[in-house]
Amino acid sequence: MPSPPSRWPNLAELLVERPGAAPVGLLGAPLAAGSVSAGSCDLAPALLRATMKRIGRYDVETGRELATRIGDRGDVDVAGMTIEQATAPLSVAVRESTEAHALTLLVGGNNAITRPAVLGLGGELEEIGLITLDAHFDMRDTAEGLSNGNPVRALLEDGLPGANIAQVGLASFANSLAMHRAAEEAGNLVVTMGDIRREGIDQAIAHALDHVAHCDALVIDCDIDVIDRSQFPAAPGARPGGMAVADFFAAVRKLASDPRVRVIDLTEWDPPLDPTDLSALTAARWVAECLAGYEMR
Repeated sequence: MPSPPSRWPNLAELLVERPGAAPVGLLGAPLAAGSVSAGSCDLAPALLRATMKRIGRYDVETGRELATRIGDRGDVDVAGMTIEQATAPLSVAVRESTEAHALTLLVGGNNAITRPAVLGLGGELEEIGLITLDAHFDMRDTAEGLSNGNPVRALLEDGLPGANIAQVGLASFANSLAMHRAAEEAGNLVVTMGDIRREGIDQAIAHALDHVAHCDALVIDCDIDVIDRSQFPAAPGARPGGMAVADFFAAVRKLASDPRVRVIDLTEWDPPLDPTDLSALTAARWVAECLAGYEMR
């Protein structure tokens, strides 16, 4: 049952423990294994839920109050699993959620959850598009196994065409020449932070959506390290010079408004790295932006 309304309506009131007919599903994917740098991003789903009560539902810019119910599907039990072991249960959980909800919010956990998010949609990979908001290409070699540094390469090897992949927010001095070349040779769209500064976030997202215009269903990967480190300290891979958090929110809202978007993930949030509540509040605001976009459909 939903929580009773309060004098200050907040996001937590929209959560329902019995998903039923809720248009949006919330699924935790607390995967920590296989991270390039050790961390505790498996703690993120629980903290996100706890922080949602601190985020209001009224958007002063639009004069609208969020009303879409969110079916909380709990967390996928991937404790102690490797990425290889966790891929199947995560994919099944995503499949079940996308069959029940028009939009699934998948809360990691590390960036390795993006691959099972795509695979979980089912169908032909040629019909699925992936847009990443990420400082990194995620094109590390898979020869030594899966990690949070190679979900895009792994998906390319699965058969996802580069023509279906748009990567937005790539940062200088956070990637390698070999990864950049591999992404472009595959046909991925590459939009750097410099492009965003020159042309604006609206143009960057429009370009990404144009690149995947032929796809029937979309997955959006929000690797939180795309945000400038000063505005999201709890992202181990974030660096100075990243995306302004206001641009991140605008990008998420625009992407969520596209009816082809079936899954939006949030990854690489490592709560213990931020002794303040800044990162938690930013992550919880991500939920509000996803809902605001969804209600624009």
